[in-house]
Amino acid sequence: MDKLKKVLSGQDAEDRGGLSEVAEATSLSSGTRIKGFIACFAAGILCSLLGTFLLWVPQKGLYLFAVFYTFGNIASIGSTVFLMGPMKQLKRMFEPTRLIATILVLLCFALTLCFAFLRHKGLALIFCILQSLALTWYSLSYIPFARDAVKKCFAVCLT
Repeated sequence: MDKLKKVLSGQDAEDRGGLSEVAEATSLSSGTRIKGFIACFAAGILCSLLGTFLLWVPQKGLYLFAVFYTFGNIASIGSTVFLMGPMKQLKRMFEPTRLIATILVLLCFALTLCFAFLRHKGLALIFCILQSLALTWYSLSYIPFARDAVKKCFAVCLT
């Protein structure tokens, strides 16, 4: 009778599938998630700052800046995986409201790194700038009505 009560109430530990046991064993506590987020976000900021300081290195500075700046932005975006989990993060990134912004950010990351490794200074710098703009637009997609407000501000400023 006790076993029947456990099964009906959802407390039966013996009949759980292997996938739910793996998910439970690999999930992080909330404290660990916050620590991971802070560490990854701090590493991203540190990489971006290091890239900015390396900008002034003769001959290789712009390339180093592009690489470190891009890796810093990737780490900063990746830090939210600790808060949401990887699958939820991917689902939210590719929701229809931010699909174009996500594609632009990922494309700018890839093109910045490609042009930095191919030693095209001008294009690497252009894609660093575009990366910043795309990342800003992507970030605004998480704030309700923020992109609409920015659009209206630019419309007012341009007219």
